[in-house]
Amino acid sequence: MNNSLAPAYKKLFGEYWVLWFEVSNSYSIIEPKFKLLLESYLESNSKADFLDTISNDMSVSESNSVSETLFSYLNSCNEPYNSANIPSTVLNTSQRNISETYTFEDKSIQINYDSELVKKTVHPALANYCKASSNNNILATFDLFLENDELLLFQDEKLISSASKHSYHIIQGKFIMHLLCTLYNNLETDWIGTFHGSTITDGNLSILFIGDSGKGKSTLCALLVANGFQLLADDVSPLLSKDQHIYYNPSAISIKKGAFELLEPLVNDFENLPIVKFNKTKGDLKYMPCVKPNKDHYPCTAIISVNYKPNSKTKLEKVSVKTILETLIPDSWLSPNPLHANQFLDWLGQLEFYQLTYSDTQSVTTEIAKLFKQLNKKL
Repeated sequence: MNNSLAPAYKKLFGEYWVLWFEVSNSYSIIEPKFKLLLESYLESNSKADFLDTISNDMSVSESNSVSETLFSYLNSCNEPYNSANIPSTVLNTSQRNISETYTFEDKSIQINYDSELVKKTVHPALANYCKASSNNNILATFDLFLENDELLLFQDEKLISSASKHSYHIIQGKFIMHLLCTLYNNLETDWIGTFHGSTITDGNLSILFIGDSGKGKSTLCALLVANGFQLLADDVSPLLSKDQHIYYNPSAISIKKGAFELLEPLVNDFENLPIVKFNKTKGDLKYMPCVKPNKDHYPCTAIISVNYKPNSKTKLEKVSVKTILETLIPDSWLSPNPLHANQFLDWLGQLEFYQLTYSDTQSVTTEIAKLFKQLNKKL
């Protein structure tokens, strides 16, 4: 058979195998029975040879069906990975209608916007850092413009990303990646990935919280911060190849209107945070700035899939890697570098996976505090 279609890496997590295919930079989660059939298929010299191998266990029609399923599966897992092609576009400096400087301790960047609407794409999450640089040392200059319904992001007058205005989250993610590279003096190729999730630390280790929009992960992180934990990253959690730690992302926590009443009595000055109206889908938002942790990065020891459910009891239970990756991977960026893919699988192998259902704020905080204690004992 065509062994060029075989996965480059494979790792067993409990009852599931996770495979990585280099051509497509894709991950697949399969059960052991399917893996045995897949290996038999790949090791066979021909389709006839494979059918002969499995003929004792199933009928001819079933054997042919299995063969076709495996063929289709391998082909779908080997669709070539294409990184976005960035067109050559010259920066129009006359569109620099609004200019802001953001200072992170001793490092500053400048962002130019063409309108107040475009400014809302990234500014609210960083508004707390919007101040003049004391040393006028601007490390990078970004330009963010809307042109023909396309958002264009430049760094130092070079176009680094473009996307439809309806896919503004692509631009937000790309900007955060380049901001982190600037702050930590890294290249984009130094990162294993950026996860769509929020990370909390207790000062020793960290936990990554994931979940679809509206499932309550940002609200939970705000609750944990109000109870003495620290925010390491909101929404975009970056993992560096060098040490496999999650690094500090300075963005504030994005809070939806439904959580305003809950957080107001718990978070100092929450009622005075400005309301941001970006679009109808997101609704009213508040961005809650947080104190920076003592260190820039921490090891992550667990991933929790968050599910806020009204009137439910707090329940934290272990789940499979399948449950976690089906939520984590689709909205995250993962490096196509084989070294990074291997590191990612090894990193996953060191973590514990949980699903959290909650509605009561006090009991959920207690449950997460308990988990942090348990994880610290294992260090």
